[in-house]
Amino acid sequence: MTTESLTGGAASQRLVVVGSGIAGLYSALLAADAGAEVVLLTKGALADSNTYYAQGGISAVLDEPAPGDTVAAHIADTLKAGAGHCNEEAARVLCTEARLDIAGLARFGVHFDLDDDGDPALGLEAAHSAPRILHAGGDATGAGVAAALIKTVLDFQAAGKIQVIGHAHVTSLSLGGPGGGRVVGANFLHDGRHLGVHGDSVLLATGGAGQLFAQTTNPSVATADGLALAWRVGAAVADLEFFQFHPTCMVLPTEAREAEGNNDPLLISEAVRGEGAILVDATGHRFMPDYHPDAELAPRDVVSRSIALHLTKLGDPNGHVFLDATVIEESRGKGFLAKRFPTLSKRTRQAGVDWTTELVPVAPAAHYWMGGVVTDLYGRTSVPGLLAAGEVACTGVQGANRLASNSLLEGLVFGRRAVEAFLVGDRDAAGAKGPAASRS
Repeated sequence: MTTESLTGGAASQRLVVVGSGIAGLYSALLAADAGAEVVLLTKGALADSNTYYAQGGISAVLDEPAPGDTVAAHIADTLKAGAGHCNEEAARVLCTEARLDIAGLARFGVHFDLDDDGDPALGLEAAHSAPRILHAGGDATGAGVAAALIKTVLDFQAAGKIQVIGHAHVTSLSLGGPGGGRVVGANFLHDGRHLGVHGDSVLLATGGAGQLFAQTTNPSVATADGLALAWRVGAAVADLEFFQFHPTCMVLPTEAREAEGNNDPLLISEAVRGEGAILVDATGHRFMPDYHPDAELAPRDVVSRSIALHLTKLGDPNGHVFLDATVIEESRGKGFLAKRFPTLSKRTRQAGVDWTTELVPVAPAAHYWMGGVVTDLYGRTSVPGLLAAGEVACTGVQGANRLASNSLLEGLVFGRRAVEAFLVGDRDAAGAKGPAASRS
């Protein structure tokens, strides 16, 4: 089987980006902005990514943080949620540099919600010690960020700065260079043709693997492609056993599933619990205080396990509990849920539940992979020429459990750092030598 070669104009450096979530889009824009030739490959359409479905927001301590909040507090929260398994230096980089990439998003047309005083509206989510979650469109942050970045990518494409190839299923990475041990491109299927593209480096930004599980919040494209590609060329991987389940995904009734045409649960953002929603069982008992002092605002792994344990105690391990958001409407005033969570208000209503007056049936579902392709703090893997950023990568920043809203931030910070490593070439590029390289 022959593979056609995809060529472009002469350039000093070409970066091949695989994936179109926040890490891939942002990295492609930064590299192109710096003058590199960029080819962006995505398995589906540009909007087919976990980023697009992210509701809660992006965590960041800004130049003017919430009262009492500090970068040190964000680092401490990240380490605590990670259950002692984080790379402390990675957490420090993530939280310290967050504000730089929030500003970087503004360059590419991303705008966050503001409060009544015109300042960034900051939300509170589980395991955060202060409000520091930036959101857009209320509960449509991922869609808003993705839409803005996609528009800018398409503008760059029109200007000849980025070549976008959609519906390109990458099947393997090409090795070459001295000794044949460097990644020098990618091979992919497109419109029934086997194609290949050369690059000075390949950046994997392929996201996670939620489709490995029966119940997941991930879209159909999340099938661990990036990890498989990296593994096949000998890249080190780590922490694959740590998969986070989101505790509150709506359990759709049969008629709603048939109307929607799928069996995928609807993620109910952690921000809803941050606003005061509580979890109750079928008897109306609020059970989370029985399991953790932070109750509904405990880390995700704690809440998910607590729900599973409680259902087992009730003799219904495959059942569900209920999210009570009516308490928010009662305390914050009529219409608050629709204003703060317009997308969820619409989707729950479509599923037959008026969450201003009714309980929402919820259960845990596979959400985010902490493990992945081992990288250093500049996205470099153990294989020369191969970079990784976002959920496919394992910097160690997430530890054994990701802190809410650190995922989009990780894609930004380490996506930028991967581009920085690419731009300087192999100078001082030791790369990640193995799982120990991602631990402090």
